[in-house]
Parts: sequence; C-alpha cells; structure tokens
Amino acid sequence: MNRKTLVLPAVLGLLAPVIAACGATDGASSDSDAIVVGTTDRFTASKEAPAPIDPAYAYDVGTWNILRQTVQTLLVQPSGDGEPEPEAASRCGFTDTGSERYVCTLRDGLKFADGSPITAEDVKFSIDRARSIKADSGVFALLSTIDLVETKGDKQVIFHLNGPDATLPYKLSTPVAGIVNPADYDKDKLRDGFKVDGSGPYTLDAEVENNELVKAVFTKNPHYRGHLDPKNDQIELRSFADPDAMGSALENGDIDLMTRTMTPAQIDKYGKSEDKNIDLVESSGLEIRYLAFNTDASPVKSTAVRRAVAQIIDRGALVSKVYGSQSEPLFSIVPAGITGHSNSFFNKYGDPSVSKATQTLKQAGITTPVKLTLHYTTDHYGAATKTEFEVLKKQLDGSGLFDVTIKGAPWSTFRPAEQKGEYAVYGMGWFPDFPDADNYLAPFLDKDNFLNSPYDNSEIRSKLIPESRREADRLTASESLTGIQDIVADDVPILPLWQGNQYVAARDDVTGAEYALNSASTLQLWQLGRGIGD
Repeated sequence: MNRKTLVLPAVLGLLAPVIAACGATDGASSDSDAIVVGTTDRFTASKEAPAPIDPAYAYDVGTWNILRQTVQTLLVQPSGDGEPEPEAASRCGFTDTGSERYVCTLRDGLKFADGSPITAEDVKFSIDRARSIKADSGVFALLSTIDLVETKGDKQVIFHLNGPDATLPYKLSTPVAGIVNPADYDKDKLRDGFKVDGSGPYTLDAEVENNELVKAVFTKNPHYRGHLDPKNDQIELRSFADPDAMGSALENGDIDLMTRTMTPAQIDKYGKSEDKNIDLVESSGLEIRYLAFNTDASPVKSTAVRRAVAQIIDRGALVSKVYGSQSEPLFSIVPAGITGHSNSFFNKYGDPSVSKATQTLKQAGITTPVKLTLHYTTDHYGAATKTEFEVLKKQLDGSGLFDVTIKGAPWSTFRPAEQKGEYAVYGMGWFPDFPDADNYLAPFLDKDNFLNSPYDNSEIRSKLIPESRREADRLTASESLTGIQDIVADDVPILPLWQGNQYVAARDDVTGAEYALNSASTLQLWQLGRGIGD
C-alpha cells in the first residue's frame, strides 16, 4: 500500500488515523537496526544555558521531546480525548471537592534505568527541586499552584495546593514534573550538559560536538514500567542544520522519518510526489505564532502603538504568502480547537485598516512613522520565519505609519536576549504543554511568566486565571477564559498571528508515522516500528 498525503483529524492529544499503517504489528520491532529520525531542532549548551535538558530548566518543544522519551512522569497525556492517564502512578485523583488536594499512588516495581527502585520520596525530590531552583526558563511556573508535596510510605505522593487548580493533572504530565534520580541530580543546582537519568521508556546516549547535541540515541529501557508500549528497540534522533539537508537525507534513505521543521516547499513536494517510498502525514495542530511586546520598552510602551500594529497586520495575506494552506489566521492566543477559544482580536479590530490605525496613533499624540525593530529567531521555528517577517515589515511599512527593521538571531542567543528584555518586539511560537486554554494564557500573563514579560494585569492574575482553574468542566470556565482574551486584545502585550498544521514525512517501511506527533507536537518515538514497504 502506498500512502501519500494523509489528512488526519486531530483529537486533543492524538492524531486519529484514518487508515492502518503498512505492515503494522503489535509489540517491539523485529528489526534490530535503529529507526533514524531527523529534526532541525538545535540543542546547545552555552554559558547562558548550560543545562538544556535538565527537566528543571528545559522549556521548549525540542528539549521536551528528548525528555518525554527518557524521563517518566506520574501521568501521561491521553492517547485520545480526555484527562491524563496514570504513567508512573497506578492511580491519581483529587480527594476534595475544591481541587486543592491531589494524591497519586506509584506503580509496583518502578525502577530508574540503573535498576535502583523509585519511591515517593524520589518524586517529591524531583518536583521540589524544579520548584526551588526556579530556573530562568520559567518552566517552574507550571508548578506554581503546588504549596507542599508530602509522602506517605514509599508509594503515595500528596500535593497540597495554594488554590484550586483543575489543570494540575495536565501539569504533572509535563517534563518539569519528571522523576529524576537523586543520585545524579543536585537538589539546588541544574545538571549541566546532555546526560539524563530517569525511568522513561528509553535511555539516552548523546553524541556532542562543540557543546551541541548532534545525535541522540534512545535505547529501550529494560527496567521501564509504565503506560507506554514501545514498538522499537532503538531510535536515533539526528539534528540537521537546515530542512534541505534533512530532506536530502530522507530521500537518500539516510534517515527514516523527518519531523519539525519542514519548509512549506517540502510539504508541497512530498504531498504531491509520486515517490512511493515517502509518505506525508498531515494533521491539524495546536502550534501558534505570535508577536510579543516588551511593554516597558520604547516605543511600544504606548498601548496605542501596539493597537496600531494589531490594526494593520493582515493575517490572511501573511498566511497566504508564506504558508498557504499549511496554516490559518489566528485571532486569539488560544487556538481554535481548544475549549474557551474566542476570536477576541477580530471582534475588536475587524479587518485590517490603515485609517483606524492612523486615528489610534493620532489620538494618542504619537508622531509617525514609528520606528520599530522586529526580532526573530533564524533556526528554531523553520526557514520560512525570515520570509514571514519580511512580509510583516512590508505590511507595516506600507501603512506609512511605521518604519520597520527586522533582525534575526540563532535561538541560543535570541532566547536569552528576549528574557533579559533586550527586544521591544519579537516573534515567538508556542507548542502547548497540555491541551487546555490555561496553557495559552497563564504562561504569558501570570507571575513568573515564560517570556519574563513586564506586562501585569491584576484582573487577569488575581481574578480570572484563578476563577478559570476552579472549574473542572472547562466549558464552565469559558466566561473567565474569554474575559482574559478580551483584555489581551485590548492591551496587546501579545499579538497572535497564525495557527499551524503539522507534518511528518516518512519512508514507506516505517510504521506508526501517523502517531509520531500528537496534537501538541509531542514526539512519540515509542510508536515507530518497521514494516514492509511497497
């Protein structure tokens, strides 16, 4: 059977297949050679970020994709729609009606990869460690509603919260809550370099050149006890300098599957290709792209300037010129497909209008043209990012209200500079930590936020976010969630641009490619196996 472009409807947490994989079998692959996966993600240890894959520090989709293979969490995001399922835990649940006390019981026989047993104290150590280190990546904020972790015996972990948080199970399924071996991790210090010691389905052997991980070899962990069922014995993840090099490797058979980030041209090519050896898997995704503003920086300290930018940018034209059908315009920081999504930016600004933007700036006494520098990362979100920012520049300059310069930098320098407040306007992407509206709001707007943004709205932080977290039924939380999105559209600390589909290209003898990514762009390497190609 020759699969070409497979359009798979996304269920939250899963790409639901519409056909069976070629030669799929249950259990581990019978072929002993490693399945090789390509990525353009870069994994660099630097002075600013010496511990890129420490669970207490890592906070981007690339490093999390390494940790999800190697570090076990109490729960795991579901194979289909629904709440997280037990992973290192045999069961978890709230024990009160107010969602403030959460208890997990560990599975029997849990061991770290070195064979040493895992106890409740190891779980407490791991989570308390991330909370106390408070790494400047901001990942610890995912655990901010935890007030105290206690243990009862060797198997029970009890979380006491500082307020209701119905989303805690999702947060405990993310790598920041991963269980690490206390024998290998200091309680109050990050672990530099690229070593990982956990209890996940694989162990990691990292090949490093010039402080950069160029190849990660994942070998099936014989001591693993959990919910996942690895279909292979070994995976190699290779990092490529650019999508073209990665594509050539796939076509030549040097790799078996390529994932993020493919160019729009590659996606078109593999979708239309008559090459029976390569299949393209397409699915709806929850990735978003946005502009972020340092609201303390001149000239975007003025709300009027930010509103004028929001009024001018034509998302439809941007998507059409750069990404085509591979993405769609986004009018909220919460994407379509997530409960609580509201088109707040369209409701406020409507269609792009230079005349309305002119009036906004005039009423605020802003002299035009306003000089802006838009910063973007050259190597983290794909090769099309530069083209995207060229289009944004053209749109803003074309209004006559702005004089825009664009500047690109590699992620290893871009991210620290953004966190230090060196950029007034910069482009970012977001792959959800878990599929809930809270994860598109709190990480940008709450205290200790991911962007280290100075923007602080007391109604959002003190009232609306806590209100939304009280509701286990996320439909009931929609009123609070919509209120947050409306305030963001009015103040514009963040400007949503587009929501993207996601793609995997694989050689035809690879099974499970349709499961390689879930809707949150989690790389599920345990799903891959070997079959029989055409």
